[in-house]
Amino acid sequence: MDDRTRTELEAAAFRRLVAHLRERTDVQNIDLMNLAGFCRNCLSRWYMEAARELGLEMTQDEARETVYGMPYAEWKARYQREATDEQKKALEEAYKNHG
Repeated sequence: MDDRTRTELEAAAFRRLVAHLRERTDVQNIDLMNLAGFCRNCLSRWYMEAARELGLEMTQDEARETVYGMPYAEWKARYQREATDEQKKALEEAYKNHG
C-alpha cells in the first residue's frame, strides 16, 4: 500500500471515529478514559499536536470543536453529566496502575 492510500484510509477512519463519538453523546469522556485510556479531549489534543507538527497554528478550542462538532462549552452544557463516585474511583485506579 502506498503512503497516499494509507493516509486516505487513516483519514477516513478518523472521520468515522469522530462522527461516531459525536453521535454517542451518552458516552461520557470519563467512561472512555476508564475503558480505553483516551477521550474526546485526548483526541482533540492529538489533532492539535499533529497540526502544529505541520506548522499550522491551532488552538485547543479549535481542535476540540473539530472533535466535538460544536464549541466545547456548548457540548459540556448539553451532554456532560457529573461523574459518579464509581466513575471517579475507576479513573483513579486506572491511573494508579499506569503510574
